[in-house]
Amino acid sequence: MSLQYLPFSALNFAAWDACVATAQPELPYAYAWWLRMVAGHWDAVVELGPAGEYRSILPLPYKRWPWGRELFQPAFTQQLGLLITEDSQYKNVAEYLVLITGRYRRGYQQLNVDNSLFSTSSAYKTDQRVTYHLSLAPNFPTLLQAYDSSSKRRLRQNLARSAPLVVQEATTLEPLIALFKQTKGEAASLSARHYTRLRHLAAAAQQRGQALLYEVRMPMPDTELLAAALFIRERNTIIYLFAAASPRGRQLSAPTLLLNHVIAQHAGTPGLVLDFEGSVIPSIARFFANFGAQPVPYTTFTLTPRPWYLPWMR
Repeated sequence: MSLQYLPFSALNFAAWDACVATAQPELPYAYAWWLRMVAGHWDAVVELGPAGEYRSILPLPYKRWPWGRELFQPAFTQQLGLLITEDSQYKNVAEYLVLITGRYRRGYQQLNVDNSLFSTSSAYKTDQRVTYHLSLAPNFPTLLQAYDSSSKRRLRQNLARSAPLVVQEATTLEPLIALFKQTKGEAASLSARHYTRLRHLAAAAQQRGQALLYEVRMPMPDTELLAAALFIRERNTIIYLFAAASPRGRQLSAPTLLLNHVIAQHAGTPGLVLDFEGSVIPSIARFFANFGAQPVPYTTFTLTPRPWYLPWMR
């Protein structure tokens, strides 16, 4: 058994996906079909078993530039990093990063919640980000009790309306994308290419039975879209991948109703976790915490190029 750096052309995708399907943590982002859509190609450091199976993987999406190759974190892919199976003998990210020394000019990567902070060469600068997790193992009354008072009040206010807003399953992603463009616009820094990738991701996840698409609309005859969200299910994890709400929807607490619906639908499932995908925006982070979700840190690293003269210094 050994660690090997493998270029994209040498990867065994059947072995890759078999590793992701049994590895920890549970990351739909790491499957070959996902990475093909968001990154196109990637290299990897792989731990090979005696039969050629992959026992652990470190995906390395990259872009080619005139000055060299650069690692990057693809859109719609909050975390990657090291994924290991029970048979893995190498559990330290730093052991894997040794094998990529000199192969990339610069780059940025977000590891996952199971990857510890590591110390390696000065070429890597590490930092931390935070996601929010909510265990869905308790029954719904128990989970509801952990909501903050304002969220409980919004739910009561909706039930008190003559025509309460209702969360329903959606059949197409297009209204969600349109609403996101209307409300986020250029601030989201997403291009037409990104939205195309998102459509492909959602379609592929739906084919695999992993996509959960919900929306909240005004009652008939208005039917204005107030909020919508796409969730991805991977074994014991539900990921809050992409969402949008109109100003009127926020005023009517549609995002709260939508998340409450997902929590209620899946409450009481042993081992199941709702991953809110965190946020660096304090107001959004507080919104996630309002449901009783707990902050969970994960590590990022930035690869900075060494000055040209350092290799010649002794």
